[in-house]
Amino acid sequence: MNWKPLSWLLLVLAATWLSLPLTSYKTKGPDLIGFGALPVLHEGRIKPLDTVARATLLMIQGRQTLAAEGHRISALEWMLETMANPQKADLRKIFRIDDPDVLGLMGKEPKDGKYFSFKTLSPRLAAISEQAAHAEHIEVPSRSRFHRAILNLGHRLMVYQRLKNSFQPADSRNFSGELKAYQKILGPGREAFHKAHSGAKDFDQEALAALGRFFSQFEFLSQAAYFRSIPPTQGQEIEKWQNVGDALLESARTGEIPPAVFSYAEMLRAYEDSDGRSFNAVLAAYRNRLKSSQPQAAKRAGYEFLFNRTQPFYKGMLLYLAALLLVCASWLLWPVPLGRSSSVLLLLGFAVHTLGLLSRMFLEGRPPVTNLYSSAVFVGWTAVLLGIVVERMTRRGFAIAMSGAVGFATLIVAHHLTGSGDTMEVMRAVLDSNFWLATHVITITIGYSGMFLAGALAHVYILGGLWTRAINGDTGRTLPRSIYGVLCFSLFFSFLGTVLGGIWADQSWGRFWGWDPKENGALLIVLWSAFILHARWGGYIRERGLAVMAVFGNVITALSWFGVNMLGIGLHSYGFMDKTLIALSAFVASQLMVIALGIWSVPMWRTLFHRMEVQ
Repeated sequence: MNWKPLSWLLLVLAATWLSLPLTSYKTKGPDLIGFGALPVLHEGRIKPLDTVARATLLMIQGRQTLAAEGHRISALEWMLETMANPQKADLRKIFRIDDPDVLGLMGKEPKDGKYFSFKTLSPRLAAISEQAAHAEHIEVPSRSRFHRAILNLGHRLMVYQRLKNSFQPADSRNFSGELKAYQKILGPGREAFHKAHSGAKDFDQEALAALGRFFSQFEFLSQAAYFRSIPPTQGQEIEKWQNVGDALLESARTGEIPPAVFSYAEMLRAYEDSDGRSFNAVLAAYRNRLKSSQPQAAKRAGYEFLFNRTQPFYKGMLLYLAALLLVCASWLLWPVPLGRSSSVLLLLGFAVHTLGLLSRMFLEGRPPVTNLYSSAVFVGWTAVLLGIVVERMTRRGFAIAMSGAVGFATLIVAHHLTGSGDTMEVMRAVLDSNFWLATHVITITIGYSGMFLAGALAHVYILGGLWTRAINGDTGRTLPRSIYGVLCFSLFFSFLGTVLGGIWADQSWGRFWGWDPKENGALLIVLWSAFILHARWGGYIRERGLAVMAVFGNVITALSWFGVNMLGIGLHSYGFMDKTLIALSAFVASQLMVIALGIWSVPMWRTLFHRMEVQ
């Protein structure tokens, strides 16, 4: 069977699927695409409203879409509803509560379900705040399951309430009209204020009182707003962005209300009234003003919005899975057509993965590894690249399978790390060094990739040797050589990255080595890699022993990469996540099971050893 038609067909179908988010379309309703691309300042960086909406809903609910009236709505639609019609949004069941003690505090039981609306929880807000404040004063390692759960719920409730008050007060019925009333009173109110402070008696007391009422409302907005949506008139200075409350308070000094405040108020009013034409007209006018005053912010936010829509890592993950399934199928039937097609899909997945990685670097202005999420993305990318190189040398298909498996697994890990919010957050001061991020962090992460790929190839050797007849002859000799070569690669980068980390620590903290948990983990990877290689050199282990020890390298690398972050202690515990404990424990248990199979009695290895002895 000719493999080329099948490969071309898969390539065309995959390319069509990847390009669908790039197609633009128009609807009669509100232009959500244009609105979602508007830039705001949130958590120290300029990002589109779409990113804020996705990260917020993911943090609150655990998903980026919401079930509503028999269909699903996007995160952006949910955010617009929350700000334009908070009374309706309060009825949405978006707060997930799993902890039985927290349910008891709410007066609920597990049989009542896991998802609750803000309206259901609002009578218990005081109790939640009290318990969260108590948990906040407890040291992280000493916090119980209830303390962590109540802190998480309290934070999500706070974020939701801040979101409702980001463009207008949540209890406002016609903020656009209120702004027009404020604009009329602004001049007389400022005049009355200056006269009163100069000691004059003949000032307009009603105008001053009206101005004071507006100010109390604006002060609340200033404190409650979740992001800054009002850009400066000129320039790109991030610190000059303001939230709606700050901009309105500033108007008392300047005597002018920024046009962006009116634009957002009118858009929310039109959205609540289901007036798509008015919404789009106001949006178009605001975007034109924004392109002239903040061209770089508008362009960057638009690119990030496109990045969000295309979801390169999610689609790369699916392409890796498809490549893995195809290459496994090729071992059963149609070896050449399916094998070549799996190579095409793996390369396409790698290209999408690479595009996503470069896009993140452009948006952040940083090297590829800045936090746990980006490290998972980069570990997968490097492992797939190594796998492609190994497959180029061996041409056995096993490297394709393992590249697809590692790429899929690491992007799954990255996907589950998005629950904490924006994955492109501003760097902590101690990490804010592009030079060391581009040397130590990337180098040590490449070492992680090598260890995981070696462990994945070892899985093929062990499981294939036990249950298939595929590991024999040349294949039985090629796989151990590949594992050995990848381990040498990993040892070099792990050692280099550990030394560079010590130099960075000496510059940042005044000591080269401090036995921090993360430092110990990096050292363990180096020592274990060296131990495997020396055991092989000395003849203490052969092919099977090499594979078994490489699998245990997965355990050491996982604990060094994620385990130390979950301890909540040490200078490197920036990514503490107690929910990862179950997944990490399951991964370690699975690796120990593979190791147990690998050290089972020699007669079980009927394929490899029998055939090699016969030869």
